[in-house]
Amino acid sequence: MKRTCPLLSLLAGLTIVLSSHGSVSGWLNWRGPNQNGTSPEKNLPSTLDVKNALWTTNLSGMSTPVIANGKLYIMCYVGEGPELQEGVSCLDAESGKLLWQHVYPDFLSDTIYLRYATSSPAIDPETGNVFIQDTQGIFAGFSPDGKVLWEHSLMEEFGRLTFPNGRTASPVVDKDLVITRGITANWGAQGPGADRFYAFDKTTGAPVWASSPGARPKDNSYSHPVLAWLEGKRVFYSATGDGSVVCVNARTGEPIFRVPLFKAGINASVLLHGNSVIAIYGTPYEPGQMVGLKIPTPEMLTGKTNVAEPVVVPRSKVELWSNEIRTSASSPILVGDRVYVTGEVGYLVCVDANTGRIMWNLKLGTEQRNSSPLFADGKIYAPILNDPAVNEGGGDEVTGGHGALYVVQPGDTEGKVLSKVTLDGRCYGTPTAWNGKIYIQTAKKLYCFGRAGGNDSELTASEPAWPAPGAAAELQAIPNELLLQPGETQDFHVRSLDKNGLPVKDLAANSVKWQAFIPPTAKVRAAMKGAFDGDGKFTAAADRVPSAGAFEATADGLKGYIRGRILPGLPIKQDFESFTLSETTSNSVEQPTKYAYPPLPWIGARFKFEVREKDGTKCLVKTVDNSFLRRAMLPCPMRTAE
Repeated sequence: MKRTCPLLSLLAGLTIVLSSHGSVSGWLNWRGPNQNGTSPEKNLPSTLDVKNALWTTNLSGMSTPVIANGKLYIMCYVGEGPELQEGVSCLDAESGKLLWQHVYPDFLSDTIYLRYATSSPAIDPETGNVFIQDTQGIFAGFSPDGKVLWEHSLMEEFGRLTFPNGRTASPVVDKDLVITRGITANWGAQGPGADRFYAFDKTTGAPVWASSPGARPKDNSYSHPVLAWLEGKRVFYSATGDGSVVCVNARTGEPIFRVPLFKAGINASVLLHGNSVIAIYGTPYEPGQMVGLKIPTPEMLTGKTNVAEPVVVPRSKVELWSNEIRTSASSPILVGDRVYVTGEVGYLVCVDANTGRIMWNLKLGTEQRNSSPLFADGKIYAPILNDPAVNEGGGDEVTGGHGALYVVQPGDTEGKVLSKVTLDGRCYGTPTAWNGKIYIQTAKKLYCFGRAGGNDSELTASEPAWPAPGAAAELQAIPNELLLQPGETQDFHVRSLDKNGLPVKDLAANSVKWQAFIPPTAKVRAAMKGAFDGDGKFTAAADRVPSAGAFEATADGLKGYIRGRILPGLPIKQDFESFTLSETTSNSVEQPTKYAYPPLPWIGARFKFEVREKDGTKCLVKTVDNSFLRRAMLPCPMRTAE
């Protein structure tokens, strides 16, 4: 199958489709309007019955529905084996009628066990536009009526890796940015495999910043970022693949702090409770905990010298409490001062958010994984992976069997089961409440329970006014990363930011000066071949030679940076004889050996490959000291004929 690199198409000339929907209301991201799994919905059903479901449809996945203006959006997969495709479906939320669907072939991934469609879409509260990330790395924006706004192939453009467990992050929208994440092994300073966050302009899809707030990851993570404010900065909190909780500036990507917690990746989303962050972690093979962490004070974060590195705060300095509840992927919800979570072995647990004291637990099933509970209308809707009363003797690991959805009334000392419904297909998705209805996807179907008609509910949380920006302190150039072919051109949007990262003003293109820039820490000193004209437009050199590097923008005494690559199409030829072997290995499994880094424009090559001398010639060899993220697939984006 021939593919066109989405970023190259974007840069060559993008048709932008805008949606003017005014007020957008609904359940806009999988954690809901409060970012904690709770809903102000009323008049929701206490008893669920498959025979009396409002509607069902065969739509396989592990996603959570999001809803805006009467339209439901959900991830799904169709087909099997080499014909499997994954993408987003849009349905009428009242009738279940399919309105449109965009699916993409699975390619370059090593996902197994049909663990597809584990992410959820996100809806922009200003326009109603919808953003997704697929298992295979397609990151895209759509208008509410299904028009493609822009697309990126994160695997091909940024070196995003896939994993057999298929865990894929859900995007989050913040003002003009849409933020997503993944384990990537890109190029240059971003060549080492890391759990990275990326922000894109929600209108054009242009990359704005990239952030690597954690240490070397131990697993991938799809913990959902939680937006907040910290000391005048717009930030998000998230768990990461290195087993930490991090705080990152949502406007610039600057890592602020990191608290290491666990020896494996953390997948559950965190909660914000007053001035604390609540996290939960564990795996089926490693014991975990729930922990309350005090948000570090400014005094704890002093002395930071590298804008790209967070302050590492020891757990002992910020821990408020901990208990022995664990989960590998199910996220907790927060209702006032109470935390509810479904533990790894099927217990619904109530915890005091101030002290960590376990108030009660209720055995619902034998196993829980991805699904998270939902609180609405005084009730908890808690999915369980398997229904132990129905499932006996195995079946397919993902799609076989039946799941269960419990309705529980929480009290001060116990939880009372109001009803339980057995669903066709195991429960991996999280329920959504909207308009008097409960929606949930299983590995086989999408269900809608409740009464027909409207509920006169308003789910969208009001966003407080943002503070006025201060004096300009730096420049931000968009896009911040380029991928061009020889001779192609690119315009830039340059704006100034204050010290907290808030936008101050847009700059005229001809007021910005550009010059080639080599970071002082660069392992490979190289430049991107091309030049800027007086109007701030960059034109890649016409010669068909790969190149990569950075440029520095200056205006009004401020600076900003972009980086990029220029890659010609086929045929590709690479000779290593000209490489200077200036580095020396220092691992424990071989004698010190001279080597050079692989070509700078290559994605995912650094720390996986080296150029060494062998039998009188220079060649590319596999490294031997990096046992993690050693897979050696090097995507090479290029435009191909349609």
